[in-house]
Amino acid sequence: MKKLLYVLGLLVAFSACGESTPVIVKEDEQSGRFRKGDLRVMAYNIHHCNPPSEKAKIDVGAIARVINQEKPDLVALQEVDVHTERSGKGLDQARELARLTGMKSYFVKALDYQGGEYGVAVLSRLPIVDSVGYLLPRNPDLGGEDRAVAAITVEVPGRGKVLFASTHLDLKEGNRLTESEQIVQHFKGVGLPLILAGDFNARPGSATITYFDQHFTRTCIQNCLPTIPVNNPNRTIDFIMYTQASAFKALSTQVISAAYASDHLPVVAELRME
Repeated sequence: MKKLLYVLGLLVAFSACGESTPVIVKEDEQSGRFRKGDLRVMAYNIHHCNPPSEKAKIDVGAIARVINQEKPDLVALQEVDVHTERSGKGLDQARELARLTGMKSYFVKALDYQGGEYGVAVLSRLPIVDSVGYLLPRNPDLGGEDRAVAAITVEVPGRGKVLFASTHLDLKEGNRLTESEQIVQHFKGVGLPLILAGDFNARPGSATITYFDQHFTRTCIQNCLPTIPVNNPNRTIDFIMYTQASAFKALSTQVISAAYASDHLPVVAELRME
């Protein structure tokens, strides 16, 4: 009888959840319990799905395998090709990665490239309720490439809405500072907690990261492992950070050993929504 009641209780619980609303539960390693609302976030510069050891090869499946292995809820992608000659005119890498991972995608072009588009994207396992993309300003005297931000608003079951954004900053510090200021200004006063992830092309202690530290909380503050190059990495330039520190608790940050798929190692952070 007790077993029957237990089974009926489970059926009622599943029915209440509904088929259209995903419920994110993660195991709390310390307590052994599952927590609703925990988020697993990845930052990944995918090098247009070109493995560094295979100069002419495009291997979207390799990137998807890395993502699927880590099972993130949100992914910030950089260096994404859409309908370019080098990756294939029929290939939209953001959409194909979404298909291969069972997630939803949103792409924002930073610049035109080889008859197609090149930029940043996000993947989400959560419902996307809004999206916005915009170009970042740069100093024309410094040169450099156009850069962009892809941002989505997602609904976390039982926790409310969260902004999630992907970006890829310029190689030159002068442009990075201008881009950083624009990012902070753009999201100022939005009223929602924001998770920002990507390739910042800047190390801890640089003017760029020091500026972000005034407005964001990084998931890794000290002794952050390097993310590039994939063989004998020696520079930490890929980060996950968030605003409204009271809204999140960073449970862990790790750099994933995935040396084949891209020239960057992906960063994965576990966040608990307080």
